[in-house]
Amino acid sequence: MSGSPFVDFDRASWAALRDEHGDLPLTGEELEELRSLGDPVDLHEVREVYLPLSRLLDLHVRANSGLLQAYRTFLRQDEEPTPFVIGIAGSVSVGKSTTARLLRLLLARWEDHPNVALVTTDGFLYPNAELERRGMMTRKGFPESYDRRALLRFVSDVKAGKPEVPAPVYSHLVYDVLDEQRAVARPDILVLEGLNVLQPAPQTGERASALAVSDLIDFSIYVDAHPADVRRWYIERFLALRETAFRDPASYFRRYAEMDTESALARAAQLWDDINGPNLRENIAPTRSRAGLVLTKGGDHSVRRIRLRKV
Repeated sequence: MSGSPFVDFDRASWAALRDEHGDLPLTGEELEELRSLGDPVDLHEVREVYLPLSRLLDLHVRANSGLLQAYRTFLRQDEEPTPFVIGIAGSVSVGKSTTARLLRLLLARWEDHPNVALVTTDGFLYPNAELERRGMMTRKGFPESYDRRALLRFVSDVKAGKPEVPAPVYSHLVYDVLDEQRAVARPDILVLEGLNVLQPAPQTGERASALAVSDLIDFSIYVDAHPADVRRWYIERFLALRETAFRDPASYFRRYAEMDTESALARAAQLWDDINGPNLRENIAPTRSRAGLVLTKGGDHSVRRIRLRKV
């Protein structure tokens, strides 16, 4: 489109941007370990899509380091470099977790920034007890179900260069925030993955704010797909989990493991139509235009198009 602030690539033209001289810094076994259930990304897609993306991100990190050096010279200061923050957003079941884990590994294998941390925003959800108290369990995953002040404080502290910043831990098995934390210790790069990381600051009501997490992100990625495909992937994953993780006695969703297939299909469809679908339409998809890069998947879950915001 003439005059567009974006450059659009099909997969072939994007793949041509990778470094032809570099070996694939990833084995099939490593990919298998980091791939999410239901996400069929393979080494061919890593080579054609994610290697060029990691190269682009490496260029951004290096350019940011150069700009920081220029600032230090101008201000006559000698501060340590601040972490480069990459935000990855998208719907439930679209594959953003695989994208985040894959990029964390690939970026850590570029020179000069081996310390790459990955944090998901799930840990900043209010605990289930608090969501129950507020009558918000059916709104879990919506922007208001997160402790946005705590998330903003966390990213601000990381960007400020604090030696260690605690991050809360979330368990998908028990479907709740755990009473434990992990330390994020001055990473070169922080990959921040979550449904709502590109949300702007609320401008009305008691949550009105002048600053949002998205304001602290140096490069943002939105993982996109047609809503009908994402709905189908969600239901397929639900059925697969019914045969695996849901059977764990500790699983919050243990009750679904004994459902017959027809009942499970109906329940998965209801959860999508009542919660995840509306959240995608109302809150997540509207942030797509704020991303620096959009990965668009086809119905087979493979990336078909890439849209890059012009510098």
